[in-house]
Amino acid sequence: MEEVLGTDVDASQLIDQAISLVMTYAPKFVLAIITLLVGLWLINRFIKVLDNRLGKKDPTLNKFLCGLISAIVKIMLLISVASMVGIETTSFIAVIGAAGLAIGLALQGSLANFAGGVLLLIFKPFKVGDTIEAQGFTGAVVEIQILYTVVDTFDNRRIVIPNGSLSNAALVNVSIYDKRRCDMTFGISYNDDIDTAKAILKRLFEEDERSLTEPGPRICVASLGDNSVNLMFRAWVATGDLWPYYWDMQEKVKKAFDKEGISIPFPQRDVHVHNVK
Repeated sequence: MEEVLGTDVDASQLIDQAISLVMTYAPKFVLAIITLLVGLWLINRFIKVLDNRLGKKDPTLNKFLCGLISAIVKIMLLISVASMVGIETTSFIAVIGAAGLAIGLALQGSLANFAGGVLLLIFKPFKVGDTIEAQGFTGAVVEIQILYTVVDTFDNRRIVIPNGSLSNAALVNVSIYDKRRCDMTFGISYNDDIDTAKAILKRLFEEDERSLTEPGPRICVASLGDNSVNLMFRAWVATGDLWPYYWDMQEKVKKAFDKEGISIPFPQRDVHVHNVK
């Protein structure tokens, strides 16, 4: 009988303790969950507004800065929620620090990409909308993220390039200046008149409204090749007109040379056969 009573007393004590724990921590737990959900909602709203505001002023900086702020604020929210539940904040921070150190050692490449992104934003070798040549790709910069830079090529491919590679290697910013020099070389026969060919090139330059007169064109003999006299034709155009101008001028020069009797030679070899008795 005493054993049964002792068992009942122990069970009731356990139930009382459980109820006491639930009454003590349940409100804190529920409040922590509500705080976490509301905090995440507010953070997302804040980041969205910040993204819109920065996107109008500096589209290069907004994606990187918004991602960084979002990560920092969310970590602070988690620490606050943990303290509300009753977890020691100092211990929690120590655990996060140790985990961060371990993750950092395991993800050294990602940390290098993060540092590269910071360097890109500080020195600004390019901005969103610029056309760059880097890592064997050419395209327009869509956005600069925390770890990667997104580039869209002209044949509609999306390239994701690590920031570490961009900050530690040579790259070409094609669109940093508003005008560029278009270099072309045209070969004529040794029997053709050089002055006539140069006059044709100058006329084609003057007829094209995309040609810039300042700086002026440069038309001269570049070299005397094995099969042709090579004329160098350098014209300045707006950056956006470079390749359309180049392609159009190739066709115009060929048609004009044909019309004026200027030949464009191609490599050929004469074979002489001698009959020996």
